[in-house]
Amino acid sequence: MPSILFTASTYSHIINFHIPYIKEFKRQGFKVDVVCGGAKMEIPDADYVYHVPFEKSMTSSKNLKATKEIRAIIKKNDYTIISCHTSLAAFFTRLAVMGIKNRPLVVNTAHGYLFNELESKKKNLLLSSAEKFVAPVTDLLMTMNEWDTEYAKKHKLGKCVRYIKGMGLDSNKLVTPKQSENIKKELGIGEDKFVLIYAAEFSKRKSQYVLIDALTRLPEDIVLILAGNGDLLEKCKEYAYRLGLSHRIYFVGQVKMSLYYPMADLAVSTSKSEGLPFNVMEAMYYGLPVVATRVKGHTDLLENTGAGLLYNYGDFETCAEQIFRIYNNKALKTQLGEYAKKSIEPYLLENVLPDVMNEYKRVLPDIEVAEYT
Repeated sequence: MPSILFTASTYSHIINFHIPYIKEFKRQGFKVDVVCGGAKMEIPDADYVYHVPFEKSMTSSKNLKATKEIRAIIKKNDYTIISCHTSLAAFFTRLAVMGIKNRPLVVNTAHGYLFNELESKKKNLLLSSAEKFVAPVTDLLMTMNEWDTEYAKKHKLGKCVRYIKGMGLDSNKLVTPKQSENIKKELGIGEDKFVLIYAAEFSKRKSQYVLIDALTRLPEDIVLILAGNGDLLEKCKEYAYRLGLSHRIYFVGQVKMSLYYPMADLAVSTSKSEGLPFNVMEAMYYGLPVVATRVKGHTDLLENTGAGLLYNYGDFETCAEQIFRIYNNKALKTQLGEYAKKSIEPYLLENVLPDVMNEYKRVLPDIEVAEYT
């Protein structure tokens, strides 16, 4: 029986993005195992889940322990292919593969390289060097945006580099606006308010503080929903309080975003770096215009589609200006929303899954490329 090992830094990443692929490999007769770290969760359809001690820091000694554990798992199970996800887990998984005789085929999906022109030279050198080091065991590399694709090809980060449109947005999991009608009332947001929404982990990379600063330049009837958890959540709450904005910002925690997008007027992102952002794609599916930083991933989704407006990272004043343009112009808001809903079509799971399986077929010719149902 052919077998595949999926690896990622967290259980939640596997659950959020890869269950349809696990199901598809199972349907085709594969034994499917998973290696991941973080908070334990049940992973549907996986034959076996191995928990390993991944740490966010590349230099943590715990990651070397994780590498040894992964190497032992690979040797024990004799996998046909390994599918790597998330930068950290993908690096240490490929590190574990190096030197194994008759090793499995390795496919790495780059969900967004964390090195770019906005990062420090030290961080860029560390992360880009790590990718170059494990490139010899990367039989297939799938990238999700133009910048990553060009960089990977130029620096030969995989034996074969292929562009995909993310992992696919599953429209079957998204709700109709009627199912979210009560959310606005529960939050106490009046019908006269213009609602901004941003779903992201509270971290330096996601930069919520920039959006909080932008809100100081916007009319009082513009309110903001910030969804998610993270290390900087409490600091952002304190910052909003100091600026006198607590009554205009709703920190809703980790929630089902499909219940919140239908009640919003505009989606926003202040992120420093992206792969192909799922939060932006979901917002576009609901026909929301988007104001986002001019970084990779955002530019792929918005720059050539007319689905949103961009601004330079960290520039809260221009961010506020772009938000105000849409707030102050109903025709522009409608136009951007229509473009958003139309341009998201190629990124839906039913279109993406067959394409991704076709890329796996490049290294495993016997894989069937079936339509997603």
